[in-house]
Formats: sequence, C-alpha cells, structure tokens
Amino acid sequence: MATLIFAVGIIGTVLSLLVFASPIRTFREVVKKKSTENYKGAPYIATFLCTSLWSFYGVLKPGGFLVAAVNGAGALFHSVYILIFILYSPQHTKMKTAHYVGVVDVGFPATVISVTVLVLDGSIQLTVLGMLCSALTVLMYASPLLAMRTVIKTKSVEYMPFLLSLFMFLNAGAWALYSLLLRDFYIGIPNFVGLVLGSAQLTVYLMYKEKACGKGNMVSAMEMGAYECEEGASKMKKNIKVTTDKGLKRVKSLPQPTTLNRQETIERVLKKALSFGENNDHRLDDVHSIIRLINFTSHTTA
Repeated sequence: MATLIFAVGIIGTVLSLLVFASPIRTFREVVKKKSTENYKGAPYIATFLCTSLWSFYGVLKPGGFLVAAVNGAGALFHSVYILIFILYSPQHTKMKTAHYVGVVDVGFPATVISVTVLVLDGSIQLTVLGMLCSALTVLMYASPLLAMRTVIKTKSVEYMPFLLSLFMFLNAGAWALYSLLLRDFYIGIPNFVGLVLGSAQLTVYLMYKEKACGKGNMVSAMEMGAYECEEGASKMKKNIKVTTDKGLKRVKSLPQPTTLNRQETIERVLKKALSFGENNDHRLDDVHSIIRLINFTSHTTA
C-alpha cells in the first residue's frame, strides 16, 4: 500500500507541476504582445493563495513533505505569473489586480499563518487549516469559470487556455485517488469537486473549439479542426482566382474601340456641315483653314 501511495503521489506531483507550468505559453504571448488582452488574473491569484496555504499544511502535517514541496513550487510559479500579469495589464486592471494581490495573497495568508501558530494548538491546527485549504481549493478549481463565461458569451475559446483546463482535470483526478489511499479527506473533497468542474470546462471547450479556428490564437494549432480551416481557406482563394481569371478573359474578349484619326474626323464633320448650299469650293477652303488652325493650336498647347 505504501508503494502505491508513493506512486500515485509522484504522478500527482508531476501533473501538478504540469498544471503550474501550463500558463507559461500564455504568459510568453503576453510578454510578446505586451498586453494581457482579455485574460483574467483571478485564476493565478486564487492558485497562489491555495498553494501557499497547502504548503503550510504540508509543513504542519506529519509525512506531508510531498504536499509541501509540490505546492511550494506552485506558489513560486504563480508569483511570477502574477508579476507579469500586473506588469502588462491595462492601467485600471493593473491597480485592481495589485489591490487583490495585496489583500488575498499577502494579507490573508499572513493572518491565517499567524492565527494558526499563535492561537490554535495541536490537531486543531490541521483541522482548521485543512478545512480552509479545502474551501480554497474548490475556489481555485472554480476560478476558470470566469473564462468559461467569456467563452460562452463570445462563442470562442481564444481566451480559455486549453492546457491549463486539461492538466487541472487530470491533477484533480490523481490527487482525489491519492486522498482515498491516504484517507485524507481534506485533500480528497476539493479534488473530487475539481474533477467535476474540470469536466465541465473541457466540455465547454469542446463545444466552442471550432470558433477558435481562424482567430489566430495560440491554442488553435492544437485543435483537430485547424487543418480543415486552412484547407477551406486555400480552396476559397483558388475559387476567387479562377473567377477573377474568367472575368479578365471576358473583358479581353470584348470588341476594341476603333481608333479614329483626329484630323480626318474633324475634316469629315466640317465638310458635311459646310457642304450644304452653293459655293462649295469656297466652303472647302474654309474647312482646310479651320483644320490647320486647330492643329497649330494643339501643337502649341503641347
């Protein structure tokens, strides 16, 4: 049994590290674009709070080294994410996020740790801290619901990181199994809830993933529909080209306008106009004089 618990714990640790590392691609794009766009900071703030308190729980609990170590790594990852988010978010979001971080990720954990150490004693410490960590873990798993709301509203998964949702689902499953083997219900209850919420997130992602095709977002290349979208765009370009070529051929096939000599046209019109009545010879001399005057004027203007 001890070997099985250790093996499941290692699997849970690896999956947790993948969860903590999955936003790296997102924040790489944030740094590249120098903007957080429509990404939400709540999941990273909630996860930092949760991992910092679970680290403290692991320190207090006998045999809780694995819990303390993996959550300590998570707190370190998310402190970097929060710093980048504040740095590249708009001014109004920057101030609001900094305020939340000060209250939720600094003031609250400091208060909890102080009360646990100075006021509580013995097993009551683990009971109170375990219940608090369980509640916060449920909030951590529920925090991507903000992203789900954006997905449903915009009908696009552009701002819902797929890897984060997937690894959180797998991570919740591994730690739920670990809690059953270890009989630690403080770890088990929130991870069972996380398993359900993770399933909901993946379901929403699969429903709206086709909308991401053509948006140019960083997860569209991972989707199965990306190839079909690209192939459809290629066919559309070919059809446009064929239609354009046919149109040009039709234009070229139209009869070309007859090129008329300017002097001959003027002479013909004037002869016809002046040919009525008597003294035709005299009128023809007038025609030639008018033509010479027009030619002289046009050359001078040029």
